[in-house]
Amino acid sequence: MNERVLEKLSILADAAKYDVSCSSSGSKRKNEDKGLGNAEGMGICHAYTEDGRCVSLLKILLTNHCIFDCAYCVSRKSNDVKRAAFTVQEVVDLTVNFYRRNYIEGLFLSSGIFGSPDDTMERLVRIAKKLRTEERFNGYIHLKAIPGASPELLHQAGLYADRLSVNMELPTEQSLKLLAPQKTQGDVLRPMAYLKESIAANRDERKTLAKAPLFAPAGQSTQLVVGASSENDQQILQLSQSFYHDLKLKRVYYSGYVPISNDGRLPAIGTPVPMIRENRLYQADWLLRFYGFRAEELVTADDPFLDQQIDPKLHWALRNLQQFPIDINEADPALIRRIPGIGIKSAEKIVAARRFRRLDWEHLKKFNIATNRARYFLNMKVDGAFRKDWSPEQIRGFIVGSAQSKYAANHSPQLSMF
Repeated sequence: MNERVLEKLSILADAAKYDVSCSSSGSKRKNEDKGLGNAEGMGICHAYTEDGRCVSLLKILLTNHCIFDCAYCVSRKSNDVKRAAFTVQEVVDLTVNFYRRNYIEGLFLSSGIFGSPDDTMERLVRIAKKLRTEERFNGYIHLKAIPGASPELLHQAGLYADRLSVNMELPTEQSLKLLAPQKTQGDVLRPMAYLKESIAANRDERKTLAKAPLFAPAGQSTQLVVGASSENDQQILQLSQSFYHDLKLKRVYYSGYVPISNDGRLPAIGTPVPMIRENRLYQADWLLRFYGFRAEELVTADDPFLDQQIDPKLHWALRNLQQFPIDINEADPALIRRIPGIGIKSAEKIVAARRFRRLDWEHLKKFNIATNRARYFLNMKVDGAFRKDWSPEQIRGFIVGSAQSKYAANHSPQLSMF
């Protein structure tokens, strides 16, 4: 790799790190003494498949030149940063060479918008097409679908990419007008709607025509920036719910805003969004996708932010104690999944096991449940005693206190013995 391409890779891999719709490992392990492999922070990131496999992807921007001036974006037009751009062939060569060296299993490619949305999208499509048709590359490809690009180019992108994503970034039209005045929600929602219909049409076509070409078989996703604007968690989760229900997105990613300028429209330098807020949004998102919860059950107009001290499922349970305690041997499986401390797999094991015998507390402890939370919501003897009628405040105190005590025990300094 020549020095100029290496310099571009350093700039454009660093600029790509703000897009969290592809999880990054953050590893910077260097190759020393002619060892095998290299995990230096040069655009290699980790993502996870539906079956839990971890795959390594080359994560880069095609360019960080951009005609837009979104206040929250490090690549915005007015920002004084070093600019770079790959050629189409350079991205193809990087992907193929990294793959042959077993550094990566796929490509995650985004870009600043140069010239026009169609100019940018056309170049992204050319890269994916060359990889598939000329290099016969069958690894994973995730492309950004550029808002404002033509349906014809989006269709071409879907034929060569495994997944496409259109980043919404900000949850409301008002915030877009304030922080990204060159964008509108319509610009983002139109390609999302087009991709939804095209993905569904392709699945129907393949039911009758087995050799029909695949179209974005891994679906589409988006990213929301949290904390750059004033939206609360209720607004964010309501939007995510509509993405999953109406547009059939596979994932919504949440990126806590990292202050990068002293722009008065943005949070001040030195006041990043608490990591716990991002974490709680992901937990709530998981409940929306897999546990049957609705956004309005987790956050309300009177209580629009997720509790930062306890997880969203526990918070819901404490506000709905009238539904507890639950008889684990009789309850509907959907209700068992809502018990704090019991996950999807554990609930499935419980439902399967109770067909053969009545389960007690000792059985449950073998199903890998979080006993310190579940114990307060079950109608059975727990460690030899029946559940007491604790108040929500008491249960919360017991669980939070137990977690804090466990943390203190695991992080206490070791005393020397003489």
